[in-house]
Amino acid sequence: MLSTSLTAPQPMMTPEGLPSMSDWTLTPSKVHLNHGSYGSVPRAGQDMQHRLKARMDDNPCTWFMGQFALVATARTEIADFLGVRAHDLALVHNASAGVSTVYNSLVFAPGAEIVTTNHAYGAVLEGARRIARRSGGSVRIAEVPLDADAEAACALVMAEVTSRTALIVLDQITSATARSFPVEAIARAASALGVPLLVDGAHAPGVLKAPVPDFDGYWVGNLHKAACAPRGTAALVARGAFKDVLHPLIDSWGFPHSFPESFDHVGTQDVTSWLAARTAFDTIERRYGWDAFRSYSKELADYGSTLIGEAFTAATGEDASADVGMPVGPLRLIRLPRGLATTHEDSHAVRAYISDRLDIETAITTFGGQGFLRISAHLYNSPSDYEIFAEKAVPELAKLARNS
Repeated sequence: MLSTSLTAPQPMMTPEGLPSMSDWTLTPSKVHLNHGSYGSVPRAGQDMQHRLKARMDDNPCTWFMGQFALVATARTEIADFLGVRAHDLALVHNASAGVSTVYNSLVFAPGAEIVTTNHAYGAVLEGARRIARRSGGSVRIAEVPLDADAEAACALVMAEVTSRTALIVLDQITSATARSFPVEAIARAASALGVPLLVDGAHAPGVLKAPVPDFDGYWVGNLHKAACAPRGTAALVARGAFKDVLHPLIDSWGFPHSFPESFDHVGTQDVTSWLAARTAFDTIERRYGWDAFRSYSKELADYGSTLIGEAFTAATGEDASADVGMPVGPLRLIRLPRGLATTHEDSHAVRAYISDRLDIETAITTFGGQGFLRISAHLYNSPSDYEIFAEKAVPELAKLARNS
């Protein structure tokens, strides 16, 4: 094993003393360091969803006629997990669907501006540009340095707000740069100006103990990432007068109702992921505890990022550390050797190289022309996963950079 003076966290164990990996169905021949992209559903959650699908297929008429009540119950369960009121929450299939719902529900005046940051998720940014073009407006992007602290980040975002600003779109935890933003401070500043705020909290559920900030506006979050619900489970939370304008992207039989009940009517869509979400949440709580997950995954991410960063530095002579200003929970960035993953397209090629040749699943991102390895730890990870990457992948990537 790699020689290191770091103290490795102790692997999580279930109350029964079984290795935590036994609760998951991930391919054992792969090292999985990228829970943050698509998550992994505990076996119990998968089994529940399979049973629900069987009920749906046994008698579709009965199932879909009663689906409204099932969705309403699932909405209450998910609201309880997120710590919000059920009548402030609607269920959607992913965070992008929630963002699109807000974009398409608001009425933008001619020339309206949308403010976001250079850390915004690509699909969310493109959606903002499309909506702004519809009204002859534009998107203003706050250039926030990777290492900006909370005060600087807030000031830079609010400096882009003008009399034309119709909406601020802010990542709670960024995808490409694995940092958080001062949502509460920006919410207060936006409220004082009467500007609505949309928070993209795609990575927040499970990572943060209280993932939905207390403000009047919009918040969207994925439940399939750290929270481990089946994929296709996400929440749209709206508070205050802002929620009165929201309507589903697809017109169905919820039209007599207002938010959020109007969102409970989703026709013949498969919503078994929503109905199985509570089983996934409860499995983590019962076998490990969510507080234990947050503590262990943070400690493991610290260990892994330091270990791999030191290995890259030793292999290349370049400082591989990445100061993200406001680090968060189980997500960390490590700077890749110069020349690797300098564009979005190249980052996908590097990720595929690591997966196909080295049997390691990772997230490779790019920001400002610099490539990064983003790690996102979960309960099934152990220190050896990061030690394998340091021993196996770092030399390969250093060689790839030298030959590029």
